[in-house]
Amino acid sequence: MSALYPLKFKTIFKDKIWGGQKINTYLHKDFGSLPNCGETWEISGVKSDVSVVEGGALNGESLADLLEQYKDELVGKKVYDHFGNIFPLLIKFIDANDDLSVQVHPNDELAKKRHNSFGKTEMWYVIEADPESTLIAGFNQEMTEQKYVDALNSGHIMDILNKEDVTAGDVFFLPAGRVHTIGKGLLIAEIQQTSDITYRIYDFDRVDDKGNKRELHTEEALAAIDYKHYPEYKTNYQPKKDETVKLVSCPYFTTNVLDFTHSTSKDYSALDSFVVHVCVEGAYTVKYNGEAYPVKMGECILLPKSIDKVELETAGGFKILESFIE
Repeated sequence: MSALYPLKFKTIFKDKIWGGQKINTYLHKDFGSLPNCGETWEISGVKSDVSVVEGGALNGESLADLLEQYKDELVGKKVYDHFGNIFPLLIKFIDANDDLSVQVHPNDELAKKRHNSFGKTEMWYVIEADPESTLIAGFNQEMTEQKYVDALNSGHIMDILNKEDVTAGDVFFLPAGRVHTIGKGLLIAEIQQTSDITYRIYDFDRVDDKGNKRELHTEEALAAIDYKHYPEYKTNYQPKKDETVKLVSCPYFTTNVLDFTHSTSKDYSALDSFVVHVCVEGAYTVKYNGEAYPVKMGECILLPKSIDKVELETAGGFKILESFIE
């Protein structure tokens, strides 16, 4: 029997120019002496910030070490064959106390060529939104590279971008190449490919505390952008209580939402993948092999592939994002 069990990891806190206080005040995660916290990395295989296990027999082990040791027992055969000793997903919470820069991420092909990295397709689940919060995803009209360059150079970039009103529970899928930004007042759970490559297009002419503007990647972005205009950018789904509801399915991850009022069980035996739970509301306890692993809002837990069945016990209900690779 595998020595693996449901794994929790130490949170990695990130100070950002646009970050705020909601990681602490809403998610109840203490970021210590940082002036603010823009992001937490909850499960990460990014080489500069690899997650470390918190609790249990594997306490203090890095996710990279676990992959080397347990291989497909941890992530599934198909996943391990494809990704090797790199964990394929990065799980974050993001608190935008100010607008993030307008940006785009390269796809796998471009990222491989330029950075020897994976590309960055991602999704957002809005946990909490201030009144009248907005975000940007894609273009609001038919676009060409030249039209885009003209708008950027003339200072009218914001006029061609698709702005969305946002409320809690909204979901946005952002394939690599989609221009986007998270707007002020949003607290978001982000599930993405393991990549930290961002091309910054426009940063509202902001300066840091030393009076410096942040670097832009105007030229690099041109080949990365998907200039197609799409009729819908927000993910349409029907929220349902006490059912598994699919939100996003793509080659990089599948994500469901489970909004349960009562305890339930999950059978993952047919899945050749690890499973990640991101708790965005309430609390529950994962019961496995006679042990109990409590999870509350703002926490994540990784269920290794070697775990087929778990009980999810709750007193007051929970809402989790459930992600895996199909």
